Amino acid sequence: MKKIEVVRGSELKTGYSTPGIVREKAFESIHRYIIVSRTRIAAGMISDWHHHGTRHLYAFLEAGRMRLEYGPKGKGTVEVRQGDFFHIPPLLVHRDVNPDGKHELSVVNILIGRGEPVINVKSSK
Repeated sequence: MKKIEVVRGSELKTGYSTPGIVREKAFESIHRYIIVSRTRIAAGMISDWHHHGTRHLYAFLEAGRMRLEYGPKGKGTVEVRQGDFFHIPPLLVHRDVNPDGKHELSVVNILIGRGEPVINVKSSK
């Protein structure tokens, strides 16, 4: 019989990580085609540069403010506010910035595709 699965916030598993980011998995399909997770970034923290390989990342900022830096030397930026949805296309090198010096931010992510879910790189070229 089919059933509804519930994963409590306190039951999340360690996700695929990048320095500066805490990722926690709720669901991961067979062959990792779909990964649903939560990202938390501490107040004032800047993650390392990374991309999500050939996967699309769809996300919702549930708490806080976020700046995403991308492109050559991180010159591209976008501001994301609580309640906003965003999409990061495959192979786009970026880093996540929490510009708030007092509050953690929290993002709900859905990664779709094949291959490694997180690829850390030294810089944005």
